Amino acid sequence: MKSRKIIWFVGALVLLLGYFIYDSYSQPNIKDLPGDFEEVAFVRNEQNKGGIVRVYAVTVGDQAKAQYEQCADLFPTNDYGSVTKIYFFDKGMPYPTELTLDEPHFDIQKYSALRIVKRYGSK
Repeated sequence: MKSRKIIWFVGALVLLLGYFIYDSYSQPNIKDLPGDFEEVAFVRNEQNKGGIVRVYAVTVGDQAKAQYEQCADLFPTNDYGSVTKIYFFDKGMPYPTELTLDEPHFDIQKYSALRIVKRYGSK
């Protein structure tokens, strides 16, 4: 009787662990959205004091079908004054592969963003 309970307990644990692994690897990402999005550059501050600043450069292959807001929702944000900026660039045009923390984050003479989306922390 005791061994039967152990078998059921171990079986439930294996199923639960399997679900956690499946859920972890099946999270949506920007490649799942229409628009042919691809992250090409990223920079983040050291965050010694103050909020976290993240800056992303993302290329867009199909502007007509692109879902910019849904794409921006997939990028992380934190509380307490943090900001996440996502710059979208046309995949067929030149785009930056390196970003800086200082505004405007890339050479605006060479590159032109299609859209800029900002997300702020809630507190």
